[in-house]
Amino acid sequence: MSLSLVSKQELMEKLVAEVRVCRRCRLWKHAKNFVPGEGKLNASLMLIGEAPGFWEDVVGRPFVGAAGKILNELLSTINLERDDVYIGNVVKHRPPMNRDPVKGEIGACGSYLDRQIQIITPKVVVTLGRHSTRYILSKVGIDFKGITNVRGRTYTISLFGRQVELIPTFHPAAALYNPKCKSAIEQDLLTAKMELEKLSSDI
Repeated sequence: MSLSLVSKQELMEKLVAEVRVCRRCRLWKHAKNFVPGEGKLNASLMLIGEAPGFWEDVVGRPFVGAAGKILNELLSTINLERDDVYIGNVVKHRPPMNRDPVKGEIGACGSYLDRQIQIITPKVVVTLGRHSTRYILSKVGIDFKGITNVRGRTYTISLFGRQVELIPTFHPAAALYNPKCKSAIEQDLLTAKMELEKLSSDI
């Protein structure tokens, strides 16, 4: 049964209110803001990053720093806008000094992302980087050996009772230092768009 937009708004507002006061791990102690995620609640495409960085922590929005500028650029290149998608992270508070989130932090925060996926009900999910890719693949029992081993593949998975096309790719931050990563992310986002078009034509 599909959720109405009003129901999605109510559920997401409740989730955001919980994240605002979340104390499940210690990350909130070092953060200026919580970063729940943003975008279209009826989006067919969901992008999942790892954790907020410096500017995300300052502003309280995902992907607004240098990596976010690259992501916006790549979305625009394939004729998609941020408003067309939903963007979130596995972890909702910035780890100190932009370090990687650790297992316990991901475990404490993961249920929020699970609920977001169930609210948005995307048809296609693009995981940005190894942490979000490992997290989603673990949900369906697929062993994760590294982002380079899974990037470039499309997985048809059942996620919370719904069929989803999963497309793992590099984190946009990698494209700041490696032009090949930028090209790969663009290619993977284009694959995601093509999957969406194919799913729409099958209806």
